[in-house]
Amino acid sequence: MRTLSLFLLLFLTTLFFTCADEAFAPALESTADFAGGGTSSSGGQGGPSSGLITAGEWNDLANWEFWRNLGQNEEYQTIQEIWGFNTNGRVSVNLNDGATNPVRDTEVELFSGSQLLYTARTNNSGRAELFSNLYGNTDLGANASLSVRVNGQAIDAEIKPYTEGINEIVVPTASVPNRAEIAFLVDATGSMGDELEFLKQDLTNVMQRIAQNSGDVSFDVATVFYRDAGDEYVTRHSNFGVPLSQTVNFINNQSAAGGGDFPEAVHSALDVALNELQWSDRGRARIAFLLLDAHPHLEAMDEYRALTLRAAAKGIRIVPIVASGIDKSTEFLMRLTAIATNGTYVFITDDSGIGDDHLEASVGEFEVEFLNNLLVRVVGEMVE
Repeated sequence: MRTLSLFLLLFLTTLFFTCADEAFAPALESTADFAGGGTSSSGGQGGPSSGLITAGEWNDLANWEFWRNLGQNEEYQTIQEIWGFNTNGRVSVNLNDGATNPVRDTEVELFSGSQLLYTARTNNSGRAELFSNLYGNTDLGANASLSVRVNGQAIDAEIKPYTEGINEIVVPTASVPNRAEIAFLVDATGSMGDELEFLKQDLTNVMQRIAQNSGDVSFDVATVFYRDAGDEYVTRHSNFGVPLSQTVNFINNQSAAGGGDFPEAVHSALDVALNELQWSDRGRARIAFLLLDAHPHLEAMDEYRALTLRAAAKGIRIVPIVASGIDKSTEFLMRLTAIATNGTYVFITDDSGIGDDHLEASVGEFEVEFLNNLLVRVVGEMVE
């Protein structure tokens, strides 16, 4: 009965946002004078190739007041209930060595007394994002105090919520290997057929450009393609540690088919990505691009939330890339996923004319870019 109620809430919420999005978001703006890309579903340029799909990026962690304002809307609160995320208890920690140098890829744990609330790892700028009650199931009490441990060592400092500022903490620095790992998790169900061939070209282009311009950083790439239970396969993947040409061949051999209902096996793809791909223990960055057009099955949300926590603890930043066909509930689940893992949100736009209609994101002003350029930029910002 609860599952049926959640499905009803999901349907009504989607209907509301489709009809009245302007009443929900403070601003819905894009770069209207963008010129570029194809003009038809075939790209208008002789078939699928890289550098045609257009997209935008929005980082809610960097636009927190905008995100908090969205949270005041009653319909957003319905979405939050459906997915079971609560971002109100954000705590930001910035680690440096006392000489303004960031302390990277370092474990930070958030506690209330002896209760572990959240685990994350610092990014390339030394920042860790933690949440005191991400899933709304922790009873901290009105007078609860917070503390942190860095690499298991207690820090003698009063920890304040993000609403009161960033917690600056000085700790000894440690060298980090000049390596970075990137995984692409790709929905290959039938509904992705309008864009998948173009996206495959973009992913290949991104991997090749990163490899060619890596400088002193060693990059490794893995991919996970997924469909849904009852299809030809649920997941198939190419692991880290194989030649780039083999990964490219793997991508080129994939196609869109199966599915049949809106939700897909997103949780299965995350499970493979987090538990079967051979991520390193330390490095400059670990990034998982999650490319999809549908949300996980509601009955799999407990597993999905647990996997999100695991990604945060391993320092794997999830960057959703949403394609045509998503609804508002999916948009906000993906944005919540990015927030929880210190990632960012990427959405494909209609500017290229490729694929079916794309949902207008409930974000502020953003720049329209070619997707392949955008992803190369995001990787560079997360690694440098």
